[in-house]
Amino acid sequence: MDSRNKKTEEIKSQLRDLIKQTLQEALESELEEYLGYPKNNPPKDKSSKPSNVRNGYSTKTVKSDSGEVELEVPRDRNSEFEPQIVKKRQSILDDLEDKIVALYSKGMTTRDIQDILEDMYGVELSPSLISRLTDRMLPRLEEWQMRPLGEAYAVIWLDCIFYKVREEGKVLNKAIYLVIGLRLDGRKEILGFWVSAKESSGFWLGVLNDLKSRGVRDVFIFSVDGLNGLEEAIAATYPASDIQRCVIHQIRNTLRYVSWKDKKELSKDLRTVYGASTLEGASSSMDEFEKKWGRKYPHIIKSWRERWDSLMTYFRYPVEIRKLIYTTNLIESVNSKFRKVTDAKRVFPSDSSVLKSLFMAARDLERKWTRPINNWSVIYAQLCIIFEKRVNQEILNIHSY
Repeated sequence: MDSRNKKTEEIKSQLRDLIKQTLQEALESELEEYLGYPKNNPPKDKSSKPSNVRNGYSTKTVKSDSGEVELEVPRDRNSEFEPQIVKKRQSILDDLEDKIVALYSKGMTTRDIQDILEDMYGVELSPSLISRLTDRMLPRLEEWQMRPLGEAYAVIWLDCIFYKVREEGKVLNKAIYLVIGLRLDGRKEILGFWVSAKESSGFWLGVLNDLKSRGVRDVFIFSVDGLNGLEEAIAATYPASDIQRCVIHQIRNTLRYVSWKDKKELSKDLRTVYGASTLEGASSSMDEFEKKWGRKYPHIIKSWRERWDSLMTYFRYPVEIRKLIYTTNLIESVNSKFRKVTDAKRVFPSDSSVLKSLFMAARDLERKWTRPINNWSVIYAQLCIIFEKRVNQEILNIHSY
């Protein structure tokens, strides 16, 4: 062993001794407070003789950042004493547990974490134990999924991301639906995750009613991809809300069915439609587009015409708000961050395992969302004019608490 490694081991040994001494004293103090008298000094008055007394020690080994620490846990005769500093059946100290959760939230597999802990700290933990430790996040996930939300959101984006999940011996593609809201203070907020094997208006009705039950009374604009049944569900639950279908997704779907020889020219012509400065200009450009390409690509014209109202919603708004709502790129950017932390896990053992990973990643993301979005002061001023009564009502609701 070289001198540097020897020095490192000496420091770890000293830290283990310090941890042991501190925990040992804390355990003794806990039992002393529980029994009501100090060690080796029971009450002399027989009338006040305690009904419960000390009963030796049991040996317990816990794992820490500095390696394993062996403790002598004091016991009581009635076996009623429950230590809090190191709980019964606890085998890992909190600092190390926090590190495990942090590594898991960064997308590392349980086996990756096992290797890192062994290399850095000399601590051996099984992948199943690491998985059980991270499962302690599940009650927090449930609490987060049920937390109260704001009464009004300027924009809500909805999209989905797919993961392979093992279920009843089969590997299935599961869609995890993500909802992000833009609050009236300009900050983004992940409102929740929902798992469903099939999209339908009934499923989306359940999601939106969940938001409503958690306090979301009003949404000014929904920015959505072409998810089955979603527009109908929004109309049923938030009838006053505007719906903007993602223009970028529509363009991608359009070009998917165009011959490579026509793609460049058709893309240029299509740009005159969605890139127009007014709705009238977009309508006129669409008529010209149909004259030129309608005979060769009737399915493209039909797709745009059928979705025209929800695709053109953004023309009702100033440029700053248009940029915010005409595409679901914001939520796709979030999904790409989720993929980075889940790529190492090719197949998840359960739905809860997927949600656990996404929840940890979401917490990391939201810690960075400390400021309003760019240009929020301008956007908010515009929203106050466009949705004057609804914004004022929200302000009144805030001040009524």
